[in-house]
Amino acid sequence: LLIGGATTSKMHTAVKIAPRYDFPVVYAADASRAVGMASRLSSDKQKTNFIADNHQKQADFRQRYQNTTARRQLLSLGKARDNAFETDWQQYQPPQPVSTNIETIKNQPLLELLEYIDWTPFFITWGLKGKYPTIFNDPAIGEQARELHKDALTLIHELDDSGKLAAAACWGFFPAYRQADDIQILDQQRQPLATLYQLRQQAPQPDSRANYCLSDFIAPAGGPEDWIGVFALTASLGLDELTTAAKANHDDYQAILVKAVADRLAEAFTEMLHEKVRKKIWGYAESENLDNSQRIKEQYRGIRPAPGYPACPDHTQKDVIWELLDVETRIGIKLTESKAMWPSASVSGWYYSHPQSKYFNVGKITAEQLQDLADRRGMDKEVLSKWLASNLAG
Repeated sequence: LLIGGATTSKMHTAVKIAPRYDFPVVYAADASRAVGMASRLSSDKQKTNFIADNHQKQADFRQRYQNTTARRQLLSLGKARDNAFETDWQQYQPPQPVSTNIETIKNQPLLELLEYIDWTPFFITWGLKGKYPTIFNDPAIGEQARELHKDALTLIHELDDSGKLAAAACWGFFPAYRQADDIQILDQQRQPLATLYQLRQQAPQPDSRANYCLSDFIAPAGGPEDWIGVFALTASLGLDELTTAAKANHDDYQAILVKAVADRLAEAFTEMLHEKVRKKIWGYAESENLDNSQRIKEQYRGIRPAPGYPACPDHTQKDVIWELLDVETRIGIKLTESKAMWPSASVSGWYYSHPQSKYFNVGKITAEQLQDLADRRGMDKEVLSKWLASNLAG
């Protein structure tokens, strides 16, 4: 069993997944490395040593995890809430969106996304480590990187001309207020519409830092009127047809290339749309003037956390996005039973505008917070624990 993806890690694979199986479970950092691992697993000469080495490394990871867990003392949920992020909401006026309609882009021109692409992860997909554009000067892999980059640019131009790969997005802004650790979302008539159930950090924080929860960045009930943004987008409409055609022609390189390009275009589309939100649609950063390296470093006001990632590890919160925006009808992105987005090169999340909003890792939570969240959601604790397994302490 090969495990990979943005929300997995060597530690997670060793601690949470491998012990559940009687056969080898191997972590692959990206798709290109999975090819070499599969070769070693199918090699009569390499298989035995590869499996033994993998088994020992995972045993070491589990021991490290146990040692760390033994030293970790989480706060009670009450104490974590007492140390919540605080700001003076009486002195802060949240910005109002210029438009509150749900908007849709059906066919985003791909060439407009070029200036927003972060190329460094593209090269990592092919096992080439180095930052763009300095990777081109690497004496060992520079030439290969330049060829890959050239092929990717050529493909993007071809796809833009042919329309065989399409990018689409939808987004909207809704009045919202904080209610303890949750965010209440209202319709335009200020009637209850949905609830975002959030998790709070429980690990003791150094240097008097807060125990963050995403709800901390939304104004509380009775405070100034605040808003939250919602978005979903894809750059892979038509991707399945392209990869199927490449494989039918026995062109594995083209199949991997178009997937890697679609991933980069989706992330670039995310950057472009967020910039448009900051400067025009929400309009709280009209004078922002950042280059792509500054955007990649997130040197802008506001955040766009996504369900399933460290600040919001609960994938089921994607359901709220799909309900608010009617995503599948508008732009064709579906959610699988495991809440994965399909087609794959897709992104969804939330827009926060507060100038002190930041990304953080919820980390481990106690059984107390799990039960509290289950009660708030009216959800079976055991079902919820499966969705949050990697965040449960002990």
